[in-house]
Amino acid sequence: MAILHHDMPLAVFLLAISFFIFNSCTALTLKTCGIDRIYNVGDSLSDTGNFIHEVPNGVRSYFTKLPYGKSLFNKPTGRCSDGLLIIDYITLSAGLPPLPPYKGTGVDFDKGVNFAVGGATALQSRSLSKKGIVNLPTSSSLMVQMNWMMEHLHSTSLDNTQLADKLHKTLFMVGEIGGNDYNFAFNVGKTVDELTPLVHEVVGIIISAARKLIEIGAKRIVIPGDVPLGCFPHYKTLFKSNNSAEYDENRCLKRYNSFSMYHNNVLLDSVAQLQRENTQVIILYGDYYNAYMHLLRIGLERGYNVDQACCGIGGEFNYDENRTCGDSEATVCSDPSRYLSWDGLHLTQRAYQTMAGWLIRDIVPKLNCSETEAKVSNQAWSW
Repeated sequence: MAILHHDMPLAVFLLAISFFIFNSCTALTLKTCGIDRIYNVGDSLSDTGNFIHEVPNGVRSYFTKLPYGKSLFNKPTGRCSDGLLIIDYITLSAGLPPLPPYKGTGVDFDKGVNFAVGGATALQSRSLSKKGIVNLPTSSSLMVQMNWMMEHLHSTSLDNTQLADKLHKTLFMVGEIGGNDYNFAFNVGKTVDELTPLVHEVVGIIISAARKLIEIGAKRIVIPGDVPLGCFPHYKTLFKSNNSAEYDENRCLKRYNSFSMYHNNVLLDSVAQLQRENTQVIILYGDYYNAYMHLLRIGLERGYNVDQACCGIGGEFNYDENRTCGDSEATVCSDPSRYLSWDGLHLTQRAYQTMAGWLIRDIVPKLNCSETEAKVSNQAWSW
């Protein structure tokens, strides 16, 4: 099966979408911010093709074959979805080409690079191993990705002054990262109470990454928080309860959503403190939690499937952790656009598009972009 990377068909596809969005008279986009390049670190929520180059786990993963990429010319790209991700819509909104994976071949890094790796954790694997969190699919943690980024950035500039000047119109996305630290911990039987102290370690390493960017001259940084874990089929399957009190009005597990909110509150406080210390830099919290809740409300209102994975194997939530999407027995729904979840852990292209629209509407006014800002078209960015 051929793997579609940063090639002409994808670029043309995104340009076609951009024509629709940018010509909406009411669309508010990142294009008003004058961003000339984007750099991203993270995990599978934003990996556009790095994990599939890792040996042995990545190259033999299901992400290298259909049905992944079903909505992108029926070809896999390394994205953990049927199509595009939030980072794709962010780069699109900025008027930039698709963000190429760092480990890709024959790609152009002129407008930015994606260093995110599917399965990546914020903390290093040896640190997690000491806590009994083992069997990680990759060792490409946040600091490994940051090292790649630093090597790349310094290779493109003669000195630190030139680099700082180059970064004046650059947007850095630091995450989402950290979700896998919790996912893998819960998978091996750790409890919410056991993981609460881990949150401060995870947030600490994320803030350290942002500090490194500030040191080299970054002026605009977005640090996304975690999604509501308790709403995902993976969690609703593994931790299913017969006690209705365990669930909220959206049929999400309250305990795990509360944990996500705890992580996000610690991160939000840390981002605010970092901003107070660095008034010359715009540092924003990316509210993935409420972006997802916005998506969930729309799905419920319109009668879409908000509980089951589009691609999976049986059960109440069409999810089996031992036989996931890509397995020979897995089935794929006929219309992924009517589902929130793609494979139980990741979302569909349409879901990511809706979340991206909410996020862009939230962050553009805070990035000190154009003084004249139009209203946002829900038609352009939502179901």
